[in-house]
Amino acid sequence: MDKHTLRNDARVIGLIGLAHGVSHFYHLILAALFPWLKSAFDLSYSQLALLMTAFFVVSGIGQALAGFVVDRVGARRVLFSGMAMLAVSALVLANAQSYGGLVAGAILAGLGNSIFHPADYTILNQRVSRERVAHGFSVHGISGSLGWAAAPIFMTGIATATDWRSALLCAAALPAIVLGILWWHRAALRPDPIAPHVAGQQREGSFGFLRLPSVWMCFGFFFLTALALGGIQSFASTGLVKLYGMSLALATSAFTGYMLASATGMLLGGFLGAGRKNHDRTIAAAFAIAAVLALVLGLVIVPAWGAVVLMALVGFFSGIAGPSRDLMIRAAAPKNATGRVYGVVYSGLDSGLSVGPLLFGLLMDAGKPAMVFTAIAFFLLLAIATATGVGSRTRATATQAA
Repeated sequence: MDKHTLRNDARVIGLIGLAHGVSHFYHLILAALFPWLKSAFDLSYSQLALLMTAFFVVSGIGQALAGFVVDRVGARRVLFSGMAMLAVSALVLANAQSYGGLVAGAILAGLGNSIFHPADYTILNQRVSRERVAHGFSVHGISGSLGWAAAPIFMTGIATATDWRSALLCAAALPAIVLGILWWHRAALRPDPIAPHVAGQQREGSFGFLRLPSVWMCFGFFFLTALALGGIQSFASTGLVKLYGMSLALATSAFTGYMLASATGMLLGGFLGAGRKNHDRTIAAAFAIAAVLALVLGLVIVPAWGAVVLMALVGFFSGIAGPSRDLMIRAAAPKNATGRVYGVVYSGLDSGLSVGPLLFGLLMDAGKPAMVFTAIAFFLLLAIATATGVGSRTRATATQAA
């Protein structure tokens, strides 16, 4: 094994993982401060929810557009700008004097967040050797989960000890510090040269990848999995309390177990993805098991402690599919369109996260917590259909090329 290549791969994977963790951390900096913001500005829950909607709508639209910018000017420059935008957004939020200021900060945060997936995956594909790119995708997913887990603890801890404005100022320091680290190691993140025929291609050529059915199947895959994730993040804990009569603390622990097990599954999924070519089949097997486990949760046929174990297993098998998911997209993306493809298909993630909580909230309002877990299973099964469709088309294209 080439030690120099291994060292460079590890450096790039670590840097991109660090950046992605900050991105996911910013998904929850406002949600963690809702109790303080509600009191400070006398806001309704609907107004608070609208802040998250603004974040994800802007991020979803911006993500699709950011892919084009990545392919035009290079991923490193776009990554640096997104990290700087996150820091600016937290400063705007910390100094907000009205609800409008909070909305403006949420929009800036969504704009900063929008660049990470197209930039991250382009750099990983360009700068990490082929035999270790699956592990790069695995670390990328794990770092995102860690960012989600760290944000509530960090933000509420500082807000409790001081105030919510201080918490946001401290949050602003994180992307500023990481941007400095990325700049220091900028040579490792250098982009591939933009080919003249790519830089000067016509508008029709730039959008030609949108005619590929596999791209929209990938978008649908992310939308469906994000619907399921939105249900788990928003109402799985509440649903467990109502179905199993467990305490909120135990239900929250079940969600924590889901997140930790998901990260473990992603780590294993990196090794599975590195040794396989039919990534859609790995996704199908993992999601099928996760869907069955979610259905069992909704049937309430296990004791409360068993529900905690089942939640962790749902997270574990969902996590296994993560690296194979990213490798599937890599295989389906046309050459010289990596940023655009990742930007468009990952906008499905933001779209699903903006719709999912509303849909599952309606089920909870209707007094049907069991349907929350049934719907999660349903969306995972639909996602299997889109994944197998992508895999079949990719294999058919490869066969024709051969």
